[in-house]
Amino acid sequence: MSIFINKDSKVIVQGITGGEGSKHTARMLHAGTNIVGGVNARKAGTTVKHKDQHGAEVELPVFGSVKEAMAETGADVSIVFVPPAFTKDAVVEAIEAGIGLVVVITEGVPVQDSAEFWALAQSKQDANGNQITRIIGPNCPGIITPGESLVGITPANITGKGGVGLVSKSGTLTYQMMYELRDLGFSTAIGIGGDPVIGTTHIDALAAFEADPETKAIVMIGEIGGDAEERAAEFIKNNVTKPVVGYVAGFTAPEGKTMGHAGAIVSGSSGTAQAKKEALEAAGVKVGKTPSETAHLLREVYPEREEPSNL
Repeated sequence: MSIFINKDSKVIVQGITGGEGSKHTARMLHAGTNIVGGVNARKAGTTVKHKDQHGAEVELPVFGSVKEAMAETGADVSIVFVPPAFTKDAVVEAIEAGIGLVVVITEGVPVQDSAEFWALAQSKQDANGNQITRIIGPNCPGIITPGESLVGITPANITGKGGVGLVSKSGTLTYQMMYELRDLGFSTAIGIGGDPVIGTTHIDALAAFEADPETKAIVMIGEIGGDAEERAAEFIKNNVTKPVVGYVAGFTAPEGKTMGHAGAIVSGSSGTAQAKKEALEAAGVKVGKTPSETAHLLREVYPEREEPSNL
């Protein structure tokens, strides 16, 4: 089991012929991702060649639109590798086509653009009132279900499959935590991005991990700025039964400074690492002072591995 993606996910790459799109298409294929094509309106009808995880050559079709790609391949996931100026159009196209998941890697997307495509996604609902298109990002490393599918830029060789679920605002801290806990392995690791407006939130991921029978414990990585971690703490207190440990980046950040991510800015006592730490601890979440200490805390609360049955 996993959340949001698995071995059956059919992935298209918007921007497959560009430098970043091409490089990471190769890496995703090497990780076992089922990439079925790409989108570039100017190169529709052409193909691109790559190698799969077994070294066999694959020829991927390039389509003129997401709608066409979905109709031809049955794609249900898209990953966006286009420059910031064109990101909104790419995401809007995917939403209008009704794809199930859009992962937006691009950094530097204007906040207004993110707000507009997020509002559009929220307005598109199925007959049961559920949002049709989930967005992850922008400005994120994407999502990986080890051994099954990578939709993003996370190094696929630093961990294997296991029972830890990880949700993080930071890309590099995602990678570090996956490495720290590589012996336990991960059900899914998701980097949600650190911009002021993002699609999938800590709470969305926490709810999915709680419902996933293969996820035994959860690591949540936050950072200064906003109140997402405080809201997540409230959600954990009321809805999550599995062990959760946390880490909040930015304890030494000076007030009023934007630190790396566009959303990581502290105003007065609002959004500080200390305030977030206190909120999480009040919800029963153990919070580490460093990523390594957080990994140690996770090991302390991780359920004992089940002994193999003799039956």
